[in-house]
Amino acid sequence: METNVRCGCSPAAEELELPRGEKVAQALLLAVLFAAPTLLCLYAAIVNDPDIWWHLRCGDWMLQHHAIPRVDSFSTFGAGKPWVDYSWLYELLVQKLYLRLGLVGLVAYTSGMVLAITVALHHLIKRLQGDFNLAVVLTFVASLALERLYSPRPWHFTILFFVLVVDILMHARRTGETRELFWLPVIFGLWANLHIQFVDGLLVLGLALVEAVAGRWWSAARTRLQLGWMVAAMVASIAATLVNPYGWHVYRTAYELASQPGVMDHIAELQSIPFRFLSDYCVLFLTLGAAAVLAWRREVKVFETAFLVLAAYLSFRSRRDVWVVVTAASAIVAAGVGTAVSAPRERWSKHWFAGPITAVATGLIVFCGFRMMAVGNVQLSAKLAEDMPVRAAQFVRDKGLQGPLFNDYSWGGYLMWGLREPVSIDGRAGVQGTERMDRFGATWSAEPTWRSDPDLERAGVVIGPVKAPLVQVLRMDPRFELVFEDKVAAVFVARGGGGSTVEASQ
Repeated sequence: METNVRCGCSPAAEELELPRGEKVAQALLLAVLFAAPTLLCLYAAIVNDPDIWWHLRCGDWMLQHHAIPRVDSFSTFGAGKPWVDYSWLYELLVQKLYLRLGLVGLVAYTSGMVLAITVALHHLIKRLQGDFNLAVVLTFVASLALERLYSPRPWHFTILFFVLVVDILMHARRTGETRELFWLPVIFGLWANLHIQFVDGLLVLGLALVEAVAGRWWSAARTRLQLGWMVAAMVASIAATLVNPYGWHVYRTAYELASQPGVMDHIAELQSIPFRFLSDYCVLFLTLGAAAVLAWRREVKVFETAFLVLAAYLSFRSRRDVWVVVTAASAIVAAGVGTAVSAPRERWSKHWFAGPITAVATGLIVFCGFRMMAVGNVQLSAKLAEDMPVRAAQFVRDKGLQGPLFNDYSWGGYLMWGLREPVSIDGRAGVQGTERMDRFGATWSAEPTWRSDPDLERAGVVIGPVKAPLVQVLRMDPRFELVFEDKVAAVFVARGGGGSTVEASQ
């Protein structure tokens, strides 16, 4: 029979016997580990994400109307149609941060969430892996694998909650303790109001439930988690997800988004991993490592195997979902390589100082990084103006130009926020649909059918990237007049709509 501890003494005992100086060194190393991804967020300082702006606009609408949106009032196509704003709580949070801190608030959100995710990953790994150094390395590789997701999106809550759910399940399955299961309904209740991908967490719960059921008849399905507790956790978690403004309709929305044909062909972040960045190869390394660990073991791991297969399918078909396989693979590798943890650590209080040292040192490193990188609203505004139609939107507002507005897909969110008027298309793929996305893509590429685009024919104002093919052909179209142009965007108005030609601005 295999023992859970592959060394001569208890890992917990080894850790408790460490000298005070070595324990302090470990605490400082953890501070560097936790701060590193956060510093990367501060360095990148992403505020030009296309989708964050429509989220901010929705948050602004909710604060103005003191209500949750139930119909779309942000696009001409979806106007008045039912709409489920499944990230409403996230939108209120980031809007509050923006009102308080400006663009710095968006960077603070991303940095704070990435820090929380890194800490959660390390907690998951260290409870499965008794070797401190190996746990640090695994956490670093996992956090690096998620580097392409470090932008101010609601998926950070999904990643954080998913790691917490996996941590709770792995601990309960290994030890038989059920106390932490009571956190699952709380997590899923929050999750369902922050991001639609709470359904991925329910899938993992479902795998654990299937394992508990199979364990009654199949010896290979080994778990110390009793079936009754697993059923109760599943039922309570599903019930908690229904505590949201839209009730069961969030499940219908999740199904519609998952089954919508063609979306993955249009949106880059939904396409498969391109393997062009170091983070992509970290994902591959972790996945292959987890597969090797499962193959090396001389017993069938039902839950772990099913979890890895599901995670690989979800992540390799969509680069936005790499966090699923990163979490699964990290847990499997941590539990199967080196020194496994045999029991919960109960005498941590002897080294009570380690936690505060890690927290204070992490805070100091992040604070110094924030000051050294000069993350401020002036710098972030200049950076935003390099990629988004900031000056174009300001021109349209100043001149009082009237729509309907015709814009491209990637700028729809910013124009929704910057102009406070309905846009023709935006990043909400579930609202716009693939047929509409196809047509707008063809029009902005100036394909032969561009002249007959019904939205373009009705447009009073056109705002688009200055290098877009459609912008070049509109320069010669007698139906429109160029009234503004800078290095980023061009603005056209329909003839008779007013405005005067403006020379290219700085």
